[in-house]
Amino acid sequence: MKSVLTKASLFLTAVALLAACGGKDAKKATIEAAEEGVASKTKQLDIEKPQLTFGFIKLTDMAPLAIAKEKGFFEDEGLFVSVEAQSNWKNVLDRVIDGQLDGSHMLAGQPIAAGAGFGRQAQLVTPFSMDLNGNGITVSNDVWSKMKPNVLMDEEGKPIHPIKADALKPVITDYKNSGKPFKMGMVFPVSTHNYEIRYWLAAAGIHPGMYTADNVQGQIDAEVLLSVTPPPQMPATLESGTIYGYCVGEPWNQQAVFKGIGVPVVTNYDIWKNNPEKVFVMTKKFVDDYPNTAIAVTKALIRAGKWLDEPSNRAEAVKILSMSQYVGAPEEVLANSMTGTFEFEKGDKRDMPDFNVFYKYHATYPFYSDGIWFLTQMRRWGQIPETKTAEWYGETIKDIYRPDIWKKAADLLVAEGQIPATDIPETDGYKTATTDFIDGTSYDAKDPIGYINSFSIGNKD
Repeated sequence: MKSVLTKASLFLTAVALLAACGGKDAKKATIEAAEEGVASKTKQLDIEKPQLTFGFIKLTDMAPLAIAKEKGFFEDEGLFVSVEAQSNWKNVLDRVIDGQLDGSHMLAGQPIAAGAGFGRQAQLVTPFSMDLNGNGITVSNDVWSKMKPNVLMDEEGKPIHPIKADALKPVITDYKNSGKPFKMGMVFPVSTHNYEIRYWLAAAGIHPGMYTADNVQGQIDAEVLLSVTPPPQMPATLESGTIYGYCVGEPWNQQAVFKGIGVPVVTNYDIWKNNPEKVFVMTKKFVDDYPNTAIAVTKALIRAGKWLDEPSNRAEAVKILSMSQYVGAPEEVLANSMTGTFEFEKGDKRDMPDFNVFYKYHATYPFYSDGIWFLTQMRRWGQIPETKTAEWYGETIKDIYRPDIWKKAADLLVAEGQIPATDIPETDGYKTATTDFIDGTSYDAKDPIGYINSFSIGNKD
């Protein structure tokens, strides 16, 4: 509130000076301008905790946090927010749980795993989904040269996308026959990236490895050894030869293209069209103790998502994200995916308008069905070691995903004229069944057991 009052005070002072220099008409015009300048559509709630610190990892999809801060959306709500980069996803999780951060940009799987029994346990909640899509799988130049003969080409000699992992399978076999394990990176055991690269590999009959209660490396029976690498370190790790490919968010696939060290072969839009990616997370205690603050934060983030999905704003968003305190990557690298294109092999830039989605398709709404998909993958690969009932999946996710908070925030934004009422989905929290996966498998969140059992590789219940 202090910042809002300061802005108003400065504005009125300037208006008064202008009025003093003019006649009656000038005074009337400046008074009207003052009233218009000070008026705000935002109806501030009674904020219980105005000073907040949020975390993020240096990835393009942290954008809603940067935009909510830089465009004044947090301040409009009476919030004074510090946004701080974190070193890795484990640090993000620990600092939110321990109360050092009030909330954070987080992997969708992290609050779910924390409530479902894998890794560090805590009561975390997600009132806001930060984006759809945004990831890719990149391989080294050497691996790409060996994959390329197995890839279908169009009349111009360009690869036909999506490229399935079938093209990688003979390369993995060659490595195995020469006594070399095939190693790839992902960002965290419960990351979308881990499940996406596993899905892509398994759809081609390549076993990505299993977890058990006693073995949390996820490499049991693996034909590809997956290991954790923090996102900003992916290109350097690939260049050093420690891994031969990776799954990561932007800008770290495009960075490999710019550095000439690797080739993105598939995006997660093609693995699962319009899949959920990152979420914004707070502890259950925080939202219980400061309910209005949680709603106000969600309001600001929804506005940021809407702003981001205006195509005319993307160039400005790229400039903001390139700042060192945010992603800190060069503008041209960020723009390669943020402005409606994506570059695969160097020079092969293609239109991909939905590579980064922050608002449309109800991207900000925390659907139960999105969260249940992560639970099915945790069970499929053994991170959840025991069989669960179908009811368990729905009950578990309803403690973590909080569309009720989102709905309160969105209703207020509608009343303020910030978003149209048609942007609020009419839903029970479940999307309809979809086959928008690279292998065409149908996913119905209301039948999680049937979905798990539909795969040839992985646990069966």
